[in-house]
Amino acid sequence: MLKDQIRTLAKTYKSEFISNRRHLHANPELSFQEYKTAEFVTSKLKEIGITQIETKAGTGIVALIEGFNPSQKTIALRGDMDALPIMEENDVAYKSQNPGVMHACGHDVHTSSLLGAAKILHELKDQFEGTVKLIFQPGEELIPGGASLMIKDKALENPRPSGIVGQHVMPLIPVGKVGFRSGMYMASADELYITVKGKGGHGAMPEMLADPVLMASHMIVALQQVVSRNASPKIPSVLSFGRIEALGATNIIPNEVKIQGTFRTLNEEWRAKAHIQMVKIAKGIVEGMGGEVDFEVRKGYPFLKNAEELTERAKNAAKDYLGEENVEDLDIWMAAEDFSYYTQEIDGCFYRLGTRNESKGITSGVHTPTFDIDEDAMEIGAGLLAWIAVNELKA
Repeated sequence: MLKDQIRTLAKTYKSEFISNRRHLHANPELSFQEYKTAEFVTSKLKEIGITQIETKAGTGIVALIEGFNPSQKTIALRGDMDALPIMEENDVAYKSQNPGVMHACGHDVHTSSLLGAAKILHELKDQFEGTVKLIFQPGEELIPGGASLMIKDKALENPRPSGIVGQHVMPLIPVGKVGFRSGMYMASADELYITVKGKGGHGAMPEMLADPVLMASHMIVALQQVVSRNASPKIPSVLSFGRIEALGATNIIPNEVKIQGTFRTLNEEWRAKAHIQMVKIAKGIVEGMGGEVDFEVRKGYPFLKNAEELTERAKNAAKDYLGEENVEDLDIWMAAEDFSYYTQEIDGCFYRLGTRNESKGITSGVHTPTFDIDEDAMEIGAGLLAWIAVNELKA
């Protein structure tokens, strides 16, 4: 059976998948700077024997694996390639060699899993009908998102896939298991850049100033009502501020305060209203206290909605490949992913690959300096992607 052949090949090439992952982990590159990563991916595709390779969106790559009757149907598989500006703290042989840059979100896993699936599928191409389109994407971590640029550069054309499948590491799920959710899954994400302007001076004479630190404090507290008092309880929303910069001192009040935050939700109509409401509240508070405010809402990724029929087929394929006990149902996740851009264009399925192993101490979350995976996940990541692809071509 084809499933057994895929399992056998995934096990046979597991050490190669791990080697690829470790190379990528040791040599991370930031968003839209994935030049050496793209060279590595291209060289590995050529080693496999894949010849239809195109560069897209600067550092992105699209490649085709054609089975018999290739025009019958096309399914796309996507992996992202960029790393994060984080200093790695893991003491491992494959630790990042690029100080201050780290694959802390598992994109090394996604890329090497897709390379692994490509190796398996190319070896079995005479046994499936249709075409598998491989999309190696740059810049998932940075607005406007590499997915949007890949789409603009016609990564979903010639041929156009009927659907697209992506996987993402999940440190909350034990290795050996995967998770799926049909329908609404991940939130939209907008970046907030705010400057509160006042009149600074000596901290001992506040009556002579227009204190932007105090204004900013009141504004941040007041903005929480956007979620607590304006959002419907039926629409999950998050408003968080992660950076406040007031370059004063114990007795120095600065002229301005800079603030950065994020707003996330799962409804486009409410998203637009919230943008207006945030600016209105901020201006009301700050101007009422004698200051000025510049409030930029930098619109980010849309919400991610998994196509129900495609996701159900992929979930069933995972149960068939891994066993029903190893496939979990996922809750809504308020993080964001630019895979959502693909789902605005064609049917998409974005699922989670378990990477946790408490006995090995592998429990850190993504976007942390100690994130790592149980590398047994590499065999599953590559094999399952390949199995989902051939099943979808038969659908």
